[in-house]
Amino acid sequence: MQTELNKVLTALQEFYARESFLFEKDLGERTLTHRLAVHVEKQFPGWEVDCDYNRLGERKLRLPHGTIVSTDDELGKSIYPDIVVHQREIPNNLLAIEVRKTSNHQPPEHDRHKLHALTDPHLWFAYGIGVYLVLGKKSVVSDVYVGGVIDQAQSAWLAGRLKDVGLGG
Repeated sequence: MQTELNKVLTALQEFYARESFLFEKDLGERTLTHRLAVHVEKQFPGWEVDCDYNRLGERKLRLPHGTIVSTDDELGKSIYPDIVVHQREIPNNLLAIEVRKTSNHQPPEHDRHKLHALTDPHLWFAYGIGVYLVLGKKSVVSDVYVGGVIDQAQSAWLAGRLKDVGLGG
């Protein structure tokens, strides 16, 4: 798991080194998400990296009835992770990333609930790892989700690595 998290860390370092314009002009989260996905893609050869991908093979990512996780479509059933690292046709879901700007004043529960559901091994579309990122102009706050919950040890490890490379929040 730390191998994959190190790849995310490298992507974040490249993102911050090359994309400062996005923060200077206060561009939106979708723009940040897309540009971060470009850097994530470089770190995961052999995997597809997509934004707002709502499929598992031919099926839509749908939540079970009665879930507390809010959805992103008009029918209230589908969810769209910000960035995913996966293999589309198999399907094989490695990593889901939710991105927020520090200036986003909406409650973070929506993104956190999505990562809870996306990494829940009891749901059919489980991702091995979920990463919650809050992007500031010069720093990142993060949490790591595994098995449907925040993994405190991996979250602390990633926070320490972010601090080591000057991106700790």
